[in-house]
Amino acid sequence: QVQLVESGGGLVQAGGSLRLSCAASGRTYLMGWFRQAPGKEREYVATIAWTGGRTDYADSVKGRFTISRDNTKNTVYLQMTSLKSEDTAVYYCAARSTTYFPAPQAQQTYDYWGQGTQVTVSS
Repeated sequence: QVQLVESGGGLVQAGGSLRLSCAASGRTYLMGWFRQAPGKEREYVATIAWTGGRTDYADSVKGRFTISRDNTKNTVYLQMTSLKSEDTAVYYCAARSTTYFPAPQAQQTYDYWGQGTQVTVSS
C-alpha cells in the first residue's frame, strides 16, 4: 500500500503563486492532482506520466499550473501561478499503480489518494 502525503497549501492573494508537493511512500506511476471546492464535486486538475514526458491539464488551469515530478524522491509537484479565487479548494494527490495513461481525469482509475491540502486564494 502506497501512502501519499500532500504539502504546500496555504493562503495566497489572487495573482500569487504556490507550489504543492506530494510525497509517495513507494513507487507510483501515473500521478495526478484533483481538487474539491466547497459545495462542489471533486474535479480533475492535472496528470503526469511516469517518465514525466507526458502531461495533461484541465482547461481551467492550462497555462497557469505546471505539474512535474522527481522520481528519485517519489514526489510530484504542482506549481500554481496567477491564482484566482475560483482555485480555492482542497487539493488531492492521486496515483496509479500502472503506467496506463488514458482517461487521466477518471478518478476511479486511481489506486491511491492523499488526504488533501487546503489552498485558499483571497481576492
